[in-house]
Amino acid sequence: MSETANTLADLETLGAETSVPAGSQISAVIREQELDAQGRAYATGRRKDAVARVWLKPGTGKIVVNGRDQEVYFARPSLRLVINQPFGVTERVGQYDVMITVKGGGLSGQAGAVKHGIAQALSKYEPLLRSAVKAEGFLTRDSRVVERKKYGKAKARKSFQFSKR
Repeated sequence: MSETANTLADLETLGAETSVPAGSQISAVIREQELDAQGRAYATGRRKDAVARVWLKPGTGKIVVNGRDQEVYFARPSLRLVINQPFGVTERVGQYDVMITVKGGGLSGQAGAVKHGIAQALSKYEPLLRSAVKAEGFLTRDSRVVERKKYGKAKARKSFQFSKR
């Protein structure tokens, strides 16, 4: 039973050779590489009100955001650190060129959206990296958004100062 299945055909032959109890199934998700006509992986990342469209292809590690270099667009080093986290986890720093268009929200939300999009695109380009990226939580959209302001309140929850008389 020390055989491993590399393709779907191997998995089927392996399942036919071994005895499987009735009612149980062999489940192995083998994902395919998803590329467009230019050989790029495309993904959408979201965070707060920001939406990032990400195209990823093999290259020298150049990241372009809205037609500008990442150092220009995300001036704060902490934001650039957030963007590059998926590459650090998967040990793919400097191996992919990324082209990004991002809209909505502020810089922090946009950086989170870009991180989400890069992680999605990486898992589409190299499906074997999906488990590493998913374990870090980069494939999950951070659903926290700003709470709306209610009437009769100063902000979402803050009340006006109470006056007894």
